[in-house]
Amino acid sequence: MLSLCLLASCKSNGEQPISSPETSTGSLPSSPTPLKSQPAVHIDKEEQELYTFIAKQLSGPYGVYTNMQDTDQSAEAATGHEVLSESASLMMRIAVLSGNKELFSSEWAKAKQTFSTEGGFSYRYSPKLQKQYPLNAAVDDLRLIGALYAAGDTFANKEYTNEAAEYSKTFYRNNVKDGYMYDFYDNDFRVTNDFVTLCYINLNVLQNLSINDEICGILLHNMNAILEDGYLSDEFPFYETRFNYKTGNYSSEKINTVESLLSILNLAEVDRQKPQSVRYIKEQVEAGTLYGQYTRDGQPANDIRSTAIYALTAMIGAEIGDDSLYSRSIERMNEFRVTDTGSVLYGGFGNPETGQAYSFDNLMALLAYSY
Repeated sequence: MLSLCLLASCKSNGEQPISSPETSTGSLPSSPTPLKSQPAVHIDKEEQELYTFIAKQLSGPYGVYTNMQDTDQSAEAATGHEVLSESASLMMRIAVLSGNKELFSSEWAKAKQTFSTEGGFSYRYSPKLQKQYPLNAAVDDLRLIGALYAAGDTFANKEYTNEAAEYSKTFYRNNVKDGYMYDFYDNDFRVTNDFVTLCYINLNVLQNLSINDEICGILLHNMNAILEDGYLSDEFPFYETRFNYKTGNYSSEKINTVESLLSILNLAEVDRQKPQSVRYIKEQVEAGTLYGQYTRDGQPANDIRSTAIYALTAMIGAEIGDDSLYSRSIERMNEFRVTDTGSVLYGGFGNPETGQAYSFDNLMALLAYSY
């Protein structure tokens, strides 16, 4: 059952054309301004170098590239210089946390232009194919909406708050049925899928949707229960991957660490994290043994360590006020930084040998620095 204070915080209240690169507004400048204003806020060297890398090397007129190396952009998953609403939402959140009003305005203008649809936001756009995909992704829509609400407060801009309210109503209309949230909405066929991915359940934003208090409370109660009941065990305190509404069952082929950490972060944002999860994370971060994937009983399924994993543990540390977890996670994350000043990837996170650098790793790192 959700706490009364969480329930009480509910707020009662056709595809658009994509412009060409020549007319696109809000793109990052070739010589980016500081991420945080001076002299009021101190800029850490690593943070500013990463922002400069993203702005100069990993971005184009439509947003942050999915990967620095381009492709024909025809794969089932986004590749190359395609752009994702995920990246736009992360950049908007970074701008709010950094107190950068101009950057937020630029990123939001670009996001609206690139991703807005009748059904909310497209999750993906291919500049090469000039294709806006008809699906949204609940996780990214909620982050966009949350960034708008936060920007309205941080920058004292009612327009952002009003836009957040309108998009939140659209999200509820399309991605929520009978008090339960679904992963995506197909704007062409007007249908959802039949499950929810647990790391999509952003309780902090759901509690602020501009919908009737009663239906907001029902939605929060249902989604909180699904998230918390997906807890695996005290021995391996991570979370299931998805919950199927038709079968009433959880399922996870393997436990992806990024997904479980996102679930723990979502809980931490509303002060509902499990102490066992925090303890386990701290032990693994200290040892440098937090791997990308596990079996359901907690055995490592690979030995991959990644930027995004330690960025997320840093955010969890910041959310719960654990300075040691935050600082140790940043140290681990920085082990993956490219420090060769002669590399095109300098300041970023990627593979200098292959030239690969991914939006998610770099933006999650920049977000972690911004906390």
